[in-house]
Amino acid sequence: QVLLAESGGGSVQAGGSLRLSCATSGDTVGTYCLGWFRQPPGKEREGVAAIDRNGRTSYEDSAKGRFTISKDYRKKTLYLQMNSLKPEDTAMYYCAAARISLTNDYVPGPSYFGYWGQGTQVTVSS
Repeated sequence: QVLLAESGGGSVQAGGSLRLSCATSGDTVGTYCLGWFRQPPGKEREGVAAIDRNGRTSYEDSAKGRFTISKDYRKKTLYLQMNSLKPEDTAMYYCAAARISLTNDYVPGPSYFGYWGQGTQVTVSS
């Protein structure tokens, strides 16, 4: 069973940083492709970044150069380091898992991911 639990969200001023964590179960970190998604108020869920079981990463354009996805096998945890935050980064952030490999620089759509956490809220004020 794949269990995912996000933490690390909060309120921050524009230009600040946050690090999101996603605790996983079993060998999820070593077996699945893991992704970060976000859903701004009133909008659809969108991809942010992904990392597959081989460590290949992909980022959406809005995240490139500001966000870094990583994982720790020993701690069974997925991370998203977010720097230079902007008000438009305000959203509920979710981690997700899928049995896929990344083949290009794009984050696979939400429909590819079958396991989801409950989300953590990030609010960026101007």
